[in-house]
Amino acid sequence: MATVTEERRAILLRSDDNVAVAARPIPKGAILTFEGRRVETLEPIGLGHKVSVVDIAIDAPVRKYGQIIGFASKSTPAGSWVHEHNLKADLFERDYAFATELPPTPKPDRIRTFQGFLRPDGRVGTRNYIAVISTVNCSASTSKYIADRFRDNAWKKEFPNVDGIFAITHKGGCGLPFGGNDHKTLERVLAGFANHPNIAAYVIVGLGCEVGYAQHLVDAQNLLLMPGVKQKALPRQRPRTINIQDQGGIAKTVEAAVAAVTQLLPEANAWTRTEQPASKLNLAMECGGSDGNSGVTANPALGVAADMLIAQGGTAILGETTEIYGAEHLLTRRAVSRVVGEKLLERIKWWEWYTGIFGAEINNNPSPGNKAGGLTTIYEKSLGALAKAGSTPLVDVVGYAERVDTPGLVFMDTPGYDPPCTTGLIASGSNVLVFTTGRGSVLGLKPTPCIKVATNTPMFERMSDDMDMNAGTVLEDESLEDAGKRMFELILDVASGRQTKSELNGVGEEEFAPWHIGPTL
Repeated sequence: MATVTEERRAILLRSDDNVAVAARPIPKGAILTFEGRRVETLEPIGLGHKVSVVDIAIDAPVRKYGQIIGFASKSTPAGSWVHEHNLKADLFERDYAFATELPPTPKPDRIRTFQGFLRPDGRVGTRNYIAVISTVNCSASTSKYIADRFRDNAWKKEFPNVDGIFAITHKGGCGLPFGGNDHKTLERVLAGFANHPNIAAYVIVGLGCEVGYAQHLVDAQNLLLMPGVKQKALPRQRPRTINIQDQGGIAKTVEAAVAAVTQLLPEANAWTRTEQPASKLNLAMECGGSDGNSGVTANPALGVAADMLIAQGGTAILGETTEIYGAEHLLTRRAVSRVVGEKLLERIKWWEWYTGIFGAEINNNPSPGNKAGGLTTIYEKSLGALAKAGSTPLVDVVGYAERVDTPGLVFMDTPGYDPPCTTGLIASGSNVLVFTTGRGSVLGLKPTPCIKVATNTPMFERMSDDMDMNAGTVLEDESLEDAGKRMFELILDVASGRQTKSELNGVGEEEFAPWHIGPTL
């Protein structure tokens, strides 16, 4: 249980922690009290940064969240600023204790609903888009030109139920081994977006000679023309694929694709929102531009909201394998079985191998911005990131961009970098994304609405045009439980059609970034 000092200056997250987190800037000479212990700050402590609450000997473990976040690199008196100059991220053994601390799955106090688009496969869209899908970077500009023809929204009056027409473009699609892992991953991602519950219809645009050619995508992934359209209206029609080389160049391809999209608009518009149970929500959870308060405010509040959604029978997906490193033992203990826990550990070991072959280290993290916000080691960052996972059992571990239909808490193997991580999460079918940020990330990713949650009030006020919710109130006078409930209500509102700040700003097309791990040939 967190202990907050006078004037909520600093927070001691667990009684056995030896550092506390500044809830606001603290000057030198301030008197802080922690469970009866008085500590005078020996230097200024910035917002989100750590202050030692007892003397810490050299090489002794430093604890936050009741867990080890590193080791003291020098003797650190009580009241000291704790950061890179006196904290190191040495390796240490973790006890994985697979499936030994299985928590109960919560029950809802009442059934909640939202207004969504029920699709034939039983999934529910929170948005109703038409996509122009590029198979290769060589058709990326052409795909954008096609989407640009609909930017004026002149069609909107006749087709009000269509949220937009947008291009899915990327830097890959060729220069990779045919049938190799990167080829399969790209096709899985593109198919995940094509078949996404938030996509009513789509057109595929290729060059014609690329490795990831359009017809192979259609055949390998068994794609249908309009995944959202009733099968009695269009029984198993194949999707429209248009190749620039076959059409005779960019201009002719644009005209052909514009005509194809225009033909799809009436069917896409036929979908309307109906009342749907919250169990149909598939929540993607991401944190980026994190700070020292991410694991104190926004992330644990998101964990509360995730627990509430899972209680309704919904799904919550956690990613960023490199950013649970050092905290993975907390998930393996919550796994529903040893098999699930070992799947997670296998992914951790793969990342150790993968980073090692390039001479990198997973613990060469956080980023400079994270450190400026008070995060020092990957262990500290991971423990804060893991707070998004709430308190329910870990029911499965899946590969990158694999479809997720299992209710409960699921872990997906992804990089920590926000664009490829969220691309994989959304390819799985997530119809809502909550993105917590302490420094101020502005990411969005169509077709899924992205809810931005600020970890601290100063950043929320500075970036109010981009933030949807302020969790910095937890540092002031709001409980985590209340903040989580407020976030859950916001998720339901956004799922029902309320636009997020990233949607209002038109963000979400440039951030599509499938994970590429192999050589470029």
